[in-house]
Formats: sequence, structure tokens, C-alpha cells
Amino acid sequence: MRHSLPLAPQFYVTAPQPCPYLEGRMERKLFTALQGETAEALNNSLSKQGFRRSQNVLYRPSCADCAACLSARIDVASFRPSKSQRRTTKRNADLERRATSPWATEQQYDLFRTYLDARHADGGMADMDVFEFAAMIEETPIRSRVVEYTDDQDALAAVCLTDVLDDGVSMVYSFYRPDQAWRSFGTYMILDHIEIAREAGLPYVYLGYWVPGSAKMGYKSRFSGLEVFRKNRWQQVPDPEEVEADTHPLSTDPIAEQVANISLPGIRPAKG
Repeated sequence: MRHSLPLAPQFYVTAPQPCPYLEGRMERKLFTALQGETAEALNNSLSKQGFRRSQNVLYRPSCADCAACLSARIDVASFRPSKSQRRTTKRNADLERRATSPWATEQQYDLFRTYLDARHADGGMADMDVFEFAAMIEETPIRSRVVEYTDDQDALAAVCLTDVLDDGVSMVYSFYRPDQAWRSFGTYMILDHIEIAREAGLPYVYLGYWVPGSAKMGYKSRFSGLEVFRKNRWQQVPDPEEVEADTHPLSTDPIAEQVANISLPGIRPAKG
């Protein structure tokens, strides 16, 4: 009988570029391809180790002298909505949720462009055309859904590209009508994904990265049940105000050590 060993994914590091969250710092990412028959298992495994998906790539911040970016998730069982969050849910009671296969539409792209032009005109996605948008939505080798929210006029109001993991749902990218700030769409979609996870019996909602002290990501810290992936393990965050961004030059391990400490599905770690 022939036995074959699984091929380990190859990891790479991006070139340094200006950090979008902390002024004066440079960011780089550790990444690997997400493809083939093992894509689902690899995505499940690496998501639990702080990685995020972007189309057919899994990545994690790996800056040379900073560990401020923390992968964040919500423990659904521990979550309790605040008064403000309950009001947000009531304000959006007229919205209807519709989860579909990852297929891009003209309505989605129109909303996406309106959102970018109003909120992120200078961001990295500002020049994304309709074909690149379709690739972002449709090029997924794993279980993904497009969660659409429509108002009582059946007009598209918000969209979230969502991955379904074996232990939760991961909010890959979301966008919404920028002229309805009163709805607090960002908060509402997280609240609704907590409900989606609860309905599916999944314990976590993965939010992406949180940088303590960054105004752009402050809304993520307002959810109870918050956990962050720090020092190779998930840790509860009882009080986000007490979490400081780790920007010490010795806060990160060398790339080789980081890769060696990654647990891969179906591959036993080497023994010393």
C-alpha cells in the first residue's frame, strides 16, 4: 500500500508598506495560498490561529517590530448586548436578511462603489473595478455566503461576505449605504452575525483585526465576549480599555519561528 505525506503549504512575507492604522509604522503580512482539496481544512485551522482570508490567500500581520494588530472574535455564549446595541437592533427591524451563494451582482457593485467613494476614497480598494469586485466575492475555495440586507422597499442597504468555518462565521468584508449613518450598519451586521452563529450552533463570530487605540477599529471593542489571538492563544478581553497596542521592537518572533509554530491540519508538528 502506498502512503503519501500531505504537502505543507508554503508561507511568504509581503514587502513592508505604510501601516494604515498606526502612523509612522510599516506593516508586512505572512501569507499562504488557499487552494486544492485541503482548502477547507486549512482555512479552519489557520483562522483559529489569527489568519484571515482574502480570495485565495490566507494572511496574518507579521510586522518586524510591532504586534499591535490582534485577530478578534466574539464568544457567542458570552455575548450580552448593551443598551445601545439593543437600540441598534430595533432601528434596523425593517431590514430583511438574505443569505445567498457567493455571486456578485450589479446592485452589490453599485453599493460597494458608493460606500468606497464616501468612506474609503483613498483606500487600497478605491480603484477596484467590477471584475475585481466579482473576483473578491466569487473566488472562494471554501464555504462562503453573501449576506444581503434589504429595506422595506426591497432596496439593497448592506452586504457582508461571510465565510462559514467549523467553529463560527467569519465576516470577511462588509459595505453599506453611507447615507444612513443612523442605522449603525457596522454594529448591526455584527449583531446579526452573532444571531446567525447562534442559529447555526456555532460558537464564534470572527471579526478580523482589532488595533487597540485605533479609531478605525474602535467599534469592535464595544462587544462583550470579545477574545483576541495573542501570544499564540485566544485570550478573553474583560476590559478593552486596558489593552494596549504592543509596539515594542521585540514584540514579534522571527518569521522562521512564527512559521514553525503554525499548526497545520493533517501534519504533525516536528519533534525536537
